[in-house]
Amino acid sequence: MDINVILSESFEKWLTTLEYAPSTVYASVRYVNDFFFYLKSSEITNLEAIQPQTLTNYNKYLQYRKNKRQNGSLSNNYIISNINAIKRFSRYLQETGKPFFEVKIKTRPDKETSKIILSQSEIKALYKACDNSILGMRDRAILSIYYGCGLRRSEGVNLNVNDVLLKEKRIHIRQGKGYKERYIPMTEAVKEDLENYIYVAREQIRSFKNTKPEALFLSMQVSRLCGNAIIERVHKLAQNAKLQKQTGLHILRHSIATHLLQSGMTLEEVSQFLGHSSLESTQIYTHLANA
Repeated sequence: MDINVILSESFEKWLTTLEYAPSTVYASVRYVNDFFFYLKSSEITNLEAIQPQTLTNYNKYLQYRKNKRQNGSLSNNYIISNINAIKRFSRYLQETGKPFFEVKIKTRPDKETSKIILSQSEIKALYKACDNSILGMRDRAILSIYYGCGLRRSEGVNLNVNDVLLKEKRIHIRQGKGYKERYIPMTEAVKEDLENYIYVAREQIRSFKNTKPEALFLSMQVSRLCGNAIIERVHKLAQNAKLQKQTGLHILRHSIATHLLQSGMTLEEVSQFLGHSSLESTQIYTHLANA
């Protein structure tokens, strides 16, 4: 199979894994394939041969290329979107350990291109911002669910305490996106954080009322903690950690996906971990990135 076809398919899988919008995935792959065609016509056959001048020449080529659908040249928006797709592709190459090139052509900001990812040191700062109080132990468990296990917002909110299988070191997602059931492996560090919360902090919260709630994350009123309240706690941790980046639950999920790719996991493994396809209970990931 042509190396460009393999790269194109892998790039598409990476975009999907990081949950880019379907329209962005489709357009990005199409623009990158256009770039491959240009490289071939310029007799550039491998990524290592791409130089800054190559990209400058490509940008000029786009400026003068005829519009295939109507008279005239390509629109400015089309050219900007094309270059942003190349930037996205460069980031994919870098984060998956392939030979990459820098794209220094300036375009207007592209929100899709600049998805916020926290570095591992920033993740560590969030964990350090958790104290040993009841709320601190709950905060640490929240980080372990949304970063350590990469759950979606609703999946974490809907977790019941019985879904945390500490002996098996797995989280049972009863109904994920698309009503899919799956199991998420947990590292020893995640297991320890959840044990401390469930057996110490959660028990203290539960003792405030004579009830036996099912929810994993409990409010101080002993009811299921809502998504907005969980987000507020993460924002508070980010503030205490003095992070300069926007921080949220989906950003934690994007961050673990990126860190796992950087640690050597394949796109297929990360995709399964995030719940983009069913995950068999026998699959084990012992090398998850930990803060």
